[in-house]
Amino acid sequence: MKYLIIGLGHYGGILAEELTALGHEVVGVDKDELHVDRVKDKMVTSFVLDATDEAALSVLPVRNVDLVIVAIGDNFGASVRIVSLLKKNKAKHICARAVDDVHKAVLEAFSIDRILTPEQDAARMFAHSLELGTEVESFQVDEDNYVFKFRLPKKLEGYHVNDLNVEQEFGLKVISLVRGNKTCNCLGISIVEQHVANEFEENYELHTDDSLVCYGLYSSFIQFWKSIR
Repeated sequence: MKYLIIGLGHYGGILAEELTALGHEVVGVDKDELHVDRVKDKMVTSFVLDATDEAALSVLPVRNVDLVIVAIGDNFGASVRIVSLLKKNKAKHICARAVDDVHKAVLEAFSIDRILTPEQDAARMFAHSLELGTEVESFQVDEDNYVFKFRLPKKLEGYHVNDLNVEQEFGLKVISLVRGNKTCNCLGISIVEQHVANEFEENYELHTDDSLVCYGLYSSFIQFWKSIR
């Protein structure tokens, strides 16, 4: 895919590097030449210009990329003006970074594809990791629902999947079972190989090397997790 990133500061610069590493074509823009110089070798094309200037913006391939990402965060006025100009110039798809709720509310008025809140998202994920511990991985689907993957606590060894009653008692849907099998690698070191089983017997006997993947409300999973720890 082709991306146009406007704003190559810390956030936009890392985004450009990562998308390029994943095999995508990235065009980068920033009015600060130092920001452009830092990552220009990681992009197919780069521009040093002020994207808030409508004449300057017109030289950018706004309509020839799959997605335009406005990565500016610290300049509220510049961010909003650029999004407005992109809409005027009929960009196919737009994502923009917001640093606070007011910024987000203004961007919502433009009906863009996605509003990015990296600072809030990072803080939320860190808080969740502190609450859930290292045994749980989570992925947010929407405002309330998450997908959780968790390693079985030792106290559940020997239980069957249907013994947990996660759907009846907590409203959580078990999506898959990740079976863990102990084996040895080429150096003779004991490791655990994991195999995903999307279909499994409900009376399957759980082992401590197994993991379960479930879906549901974050608050419901917290109740369930506290009940089995």
